[in-house]
Amino acid sequence: MPHIYIQFDFAKDEEKAQQARHKLEGWKQAFRLDKKLLYKFERIAANSSGDGSKSENSEKPGKAKGKSKTKPEEPSPASNETVKLFVRLAFSSHEKLSEQRWVERIPSEEPFQAASPAVVKAGDAKFSDIEKQFEDLS
Repeated sequence: MPHIYIQFDFAKDEEKAQQARHKLEGWKQAFRLDKKLLYKFERIAANSSGDGSKSENSEKPGKAKGKSKTKPEEPSPASNETVKLFVRLAFSSHEKLSEQRWVERIPSEEPFQAASPAVVKAGDAKFSDIEKQFEDLS
């Protein structure tokens, strides 16, 4: 089954990236797109002397839920990191119409519009690079 990848570059806007994550989670639950719509974040630290990049797999939301209301990791790293979102659509061959509707809908919605969306399909030159990058973000 061929995949379609949509890449969004939120630059340093962590708030927009989190809005996008919430919107994608809502769609996954409302339309039952569990395996058909997967997404991952890539966070690249700009001025880090450590490992140079930090990845987060957002398919495991809620692991930091607790009684405290403070958000660890968000205040200071968010200002230094470049945030990219990779969305993978994996519809079967008989769902081409649904796939096309999602390819058109996702980039046109509010938090995604300003993030310079790039749609990469199976025949494109960058497809193998994007696919490898998506798999490496686990």
